[in-house]
Amino acid sequence: MTVKKFNLPDVGEGLTEAEVVAWKVKPGDVVAINDVLCEIETAKSLVELPSPFAGTVTELLVEEGITVEVGTAIIAVSEGQDGEAVPATPRAPEAPAVEMPLYGKLPADDDAEDNRPAGGPLVGSGPKADAVKRRARKRPAGAVVEAATVAESAEGTVQDHQAVVEAKAAESPVSHRTATAPVVVAPEPQAPQTAASRGSAISGTISGLVNRVLAKPPVRKFARDLGIDLADVVATGERGEVTREDLVSYQAQRDAEHDQADSFWGASKKPQDQRVERMPVKGVRKATAKAMVDSAFSAPHVSIFVDVDASRTMEFVKRLKVSRDFEGIKVSPLLILAKAVIWAAARNPSVNATWVDNADAKGSAEILVKHYMNLGIAAATPRGLMVPNIKDAQDLSLKELALALNELATKARAGKTQPAEMQGGSLTITNIGALGIDTGTPIINPGEVAIIAFGTIKQKPWVLDGEVIPRWITTLGGSFDHRVVDGDLSARFMADVASILEEPALLLD
Repeated sequence: MTVKKFNLPDVGEGLTEAEVVAWKVKPGDVVAINDVLCEIETAKSLVELPSPFAGTVTELLVEEGITVEVGTAIIAVSEGQDGEAVPATPRAPEAPAVEMPLYGKLPADDDAEDNRPAGGPLVGSGPKADAVKRRARKRPAGAVVEAATVAESAEGTVQDHQAVVEAKAAESPVSHRTATAPVVVAPEPQAPQTAASRGSAISGTISGLVNRVLAKPPVRKFARDLGIDLADVVATGERGEVTREDLVSYQAQRDAEHDQADSFWGASKKPQDQRVERMPVKGVRKATAKAMVDSAFSAPHVSIFVDVDASRTMEFVKRLKVSRDFEGIKVSPLLILAKAVIWAAARNPSVNATWVDNADAKGSAEILVKHYMNLGIAAATPRGLMVPNIKDAQDLSLKELALALNELATKARAGKTQPAEMQGGSLTITNIGALGIDTGTPIINPGEVAIIAFGTIKQKPWVLDGEVIPRWITTLGGSFDHRVVDGDLSARFMADVASILEEPALLLD
């Protein structure tokens, strides 16, 4: 039996230390190669460390919450007969005997990537005016009815199927639901002449439903009772749906914040030095602080602002949300701004660059203009500010860019952003409008020369064709490295970005 020690590795970009946040194993556990041993927090992100050995955990050499240097031994694993049998039985979640979606499955779209969870629950209510209810056809025990038939058949509505299946889903095993759950099905030869019109209504209903956050009706009601917006909750369900446990966790966090606010002030009878909380600066906060100081005091910042009539952008986003091509994809004005920034950077290349000081002791420097766009999106997370970027964003279609933005936001909120996803950025967007802020003067991300602040979009009085009318107005704020970007260039770039928000159709040129 050989005992091997696993040293803390450098998980990317020359990191020198990391904090052990949580152990996923304990002494005596049997692990296989690539089983997750622990979570560590680096200066960039939260990372899971897989085991390089198969065997039995003998000792955890570092306690949770301790920061250690790269190369420090953190765990001991004994290799031997106990561990050799492990790889034959890797850990895996139990799978149901018969795979069947709870509420239904949309037909596969051959022209687009399937960006929603397979068999995701379709929830909500659809139009009932044209609904034709028909008694469910009996099926032999063990038969599996394709959920896609519900959409193809015009003999019932989505909510009819949902209501029946939901009543059975909670307590009945899969095999029982398959045999007895009534499903509205009609053979194609017997479809009435008006099937096409009712099929269109059902298709419209499904389109509206899929654009919503996935959650079962009881969960939606629970969220309404608690006053929680489902879009703010990180979903952990198997099909990407928000569960009751997600809501409970979110509410507990919110209650804790409220409790902290109520008890924030210390008792005035205590000395002031006893009413000061000391918070160590480490991990992401430490890295962010260093990066911001380096940027603010090395790159001379210049900031400019422009008010934009984004009414047509709002109309365009509204059309995308009901488009079949964007079913299941969250669409917001940030998508149009991202596309606008990419378009404007191609017309003003020097905003997509890096200033590099040469190490020749002569004070010489170079400007590296990047012919690619790794578009950074500043993300506020519980662990601090992160700026992951979308690689080669210039090659993505509008739909692909929307998917990339959704994935980036989901991973950032869950703390799963990897160090490689925050390296090599070329230009950054910070969406301060999501917090209701009009504009700001953001600090440029190190290694870049421009950053755009996207303010909130709100209705304001606006002069159009000599008349004052309400329009959707936003303010863009841009900060630029004046060593690279002159006033004229920054103004032209901001004007180009604004022109797309005012008229998204220009993207078709």
